[in-house]
Amino acid sequence: MQKRQYGQSEFEVSVIGLGAGQIGTHEMSDDYAQEVLAQAFKAGVTLFDTARAYGASETRIGRFIQPRREAVIVSTKVGYGIDRVPDWSFQAVSQGIDEALMRMRTDYLDIVHLHSCSLEVLERGEAIEALHQAREAGKIRAAAYSGENEALEWAIQSGYFDGVQCSVNLCDQKSLQHYLPQASKLGVIAKRPLANAFWRYDERPVGNYAENYWERWQQLELEPPLPMDELALRFTAFAPGVSSAIIGTTQPRRFEHNLERLEKGPLPDDLLAEIRERFAERGEDWAGDT
Repeated sequence: MQKRQYGQSEFEVSVIGLGAGQIGTHEMSDDYAQEVLAQAFKAGVTLFDTARAYGASETRIGRFIQPRREAVIVSTKVGYGIDRVPDWSFQAVSQGIDEALMRMRTDYLDIVHLHSCSLEVLERGEAIEALHQAREAGKIRAAAYSGENEALEWAIQSGYFDGVQCSVNLCDQKSLQHYLPQASKLGVIAKRPLANAFWRYDERPVGNYAENYWERWQQLELEPPLPMDELALRFTAFAPGVSSAIIGTTQPRRFEHNLERLEKGPLPDDLLAEIRERFAERGEDWAGDT
């Protein structure tokens, strides 16, 4: 598994990481979660991305990383959900970091994101200040923002962050085309690289997580010469500026499959150009999917 420098930090991240939202669900047992994490690590995944909102995910990752802390990069997201504390306040961010440290049983967190807060919250500044103080105290190594659209653009241009996380995929290219070119000094984690696997559905999956991307793909009217999962993964993983593309899964062997796709390298230039041009023609007004 190739690794890339995360922005201007002192550490690297694997080209594909594990988006650990599904790791925290009640439907998944603790032991099964450990198997998914172990198989991802065996395939070369070193970036594990979680969040305060992901159920038992932080706790389960904490259990997994104990014997291998120096070999993994832990990313989480904070800013909300502290009892009797206003969301996005200095205390909400600061206490969220402290609780993540406790749940993951570690002395430091590699990357901590403000989790999709609004532009108004960013401009107010106290959430950012809490991140910076935690970084100065050695509790976190990189202060980051996770979000889309105007707030993402502000975060990139502000100079306050070491990295960002945003949607980058075949059906969601706004960040890739308009914002990430300004983020050359930042670490970039691409979420939803497989566009929620919209191709699983023959008909519009109304109310499903994949519905928006399914509809966009119909409008793009592209005829892919490759399996859709391969096309999607190679498009995002090798997109300019992307440090790592995080993929969620409940299947322990999925990352071996993804690694095989990744080893084929970037998409051919003519195919990539067609995809980018078609999006520019038909998806120019599509906002980043929040």
